[in-house]
Amino acid sequence: MHPVMLLPAETDTGELRQALWHYRIGHRFTEERDGLLLWVADPRQQGELEALVERWQRGEVLVDGPRPKGRQAGQGARLVRRLPVTVVTIGLCLVVFALMNTLGDGVLLSLTIVPVWIADNQLVATGLGETLASGQVWRLLSPAFLHFGLMHLIFNLMWVWYFGRQVEALQGSKAMLLLLLVAGIGANLAQYATGTVLFGGMSGVVYALLGHVWLVSRRRPQSGFFVPPMLVVFMLGWMVFTMTGLADSVGFGNVANEAHLGGLLVGLATGWYHCARHRDPAR
Repeated sequence: MHPVMLLPAETDTGELRQALWHYRIGHRFTEERDGLLLWVADPRQQGELEALVERWQRGEVLVDGPRPKGRQAGQGARLVRRLPVTVVTIGLCLVVFALMNTLGDGVLLSLTIVPVWIADNQLVATGLGETLASGQVWRLLSPAFLHFGLMHLIFNLMWVWYFGRQVEALQGSKAMLLLLLVAGIGANLAQYATGTVLFGGMSGVVYALLGHVWLVSRRRPQSGFFVPPMLVVFMLGWMVFTMTGLADSVGFGNVANEAHLGGLLVGLATGWYHCARHRDPAR
């Protein structure tokens, strides 16, 4: 037996087990201190097993054949049960974007990191300390759900789905929620520290997820995390590109560079902490 990856202890692996046996992939699950460890009998089948696990994480049908009535509707429900934080995060971003485009600036102003308004043709903002003292604590996180264009929204949500489902499927919903909160608030505070009050987007969280998944995949290869090296190069290259100011000159608008960097540092820190606390049983 060869160890492959560690799953959260509360994971429902029934459908995955059935698919593995269907494709004649010898395996077993063992209960470890940190969760369920998946083993493969023949190391030559590890690639096939990992591909099945990836499809299972996406909520795909693993075994082809006649589907009972209502099976397709049940796929969505199972996906929500398996990845609630990732799905709800994407859903909230879509809802906020729709409300911003139908109800106007009131939605935007209620979600900025501090209350803002126009006085004598100038933008005026309340201080963060005063904002928190008044009980508007949600503003620490809410800018992450603001997106100022369709491409901005699609770009961020695509990566939230790609990285977020890995974190939630392999580490659990609590870990994903904690990472979302810490990265979202950390990225927003980093951007606010530059003196900016009108900003938004899930990109700080995206870079935190990138840093977390990449570091864990490098330090714990058996964890099941994976990110293509060229994707890391692209994401980091994009961050550097936006920091030069060239993005604004070619029509991408102002980019929250400090939020990107702050999120990346948070993700690297959480990835390092996770690796320090969890050692691979094979080592």
